[in-house]
Amino acid sequence: MTHIIAENMAPGFSLTSLDNKEYSLNALLERGPVVAAFFKISCPVCQFTFPFLERLYKRYGGDGVTFLGISQDDAKSTSKFAKEYGLTFPILLDDESGYAVSNAYGLTSVPTIFLIDTDGAVKVSSMGFDKKDLEKIAAELAERKKTSLAPLFRSDEVVPANKPG
Repeated sequence: MTHIIAENMAPGFSLTSLDNKEYSLNALLERGPVVAAFFKISCPVCQFTFPFLERLYKRYGGDGVTFLGISQDDAKSTSKFAKEYGLTFPILLDDESGYAVSNAYGLTSVPTIFLIDTDGAVKVSSMGFDKKDLEKIAAELAERKKTSLAPLFRSDEVVPANKPG
């Protein structure tokens, strides 16, 4: 696989969000780690994964931890996706740059999720839906925020260990 893996340095980027704000990875990393999740709206595994990312964001986002959804679709479709799945973290658009950021990260499938530490090193690199990877991101963020780790998945949910993207 050619995508960025754990311990590699994350390529810097600057993208515009759905609400027309500019987000720069380097500036965000000065405040704390970044969870960057690449997706396409038509991807069934993305549709499955993003509500869990929203759950992670609600628990560990803010206060020096930034969550970003990075869409490979146009603004109108992406906005509809964000609304449909109840996403409240910033959603950035990579389609207008000819997928420059997705290509820089060597993506071969979506969703692909990265936990990028403040030094720019990737701590977690996850392709598709991977329960253990999401739990590892939760554990890293809980430790960083010095808060207790809450279960990401409820006991009444049937969640597979993984789903390829």
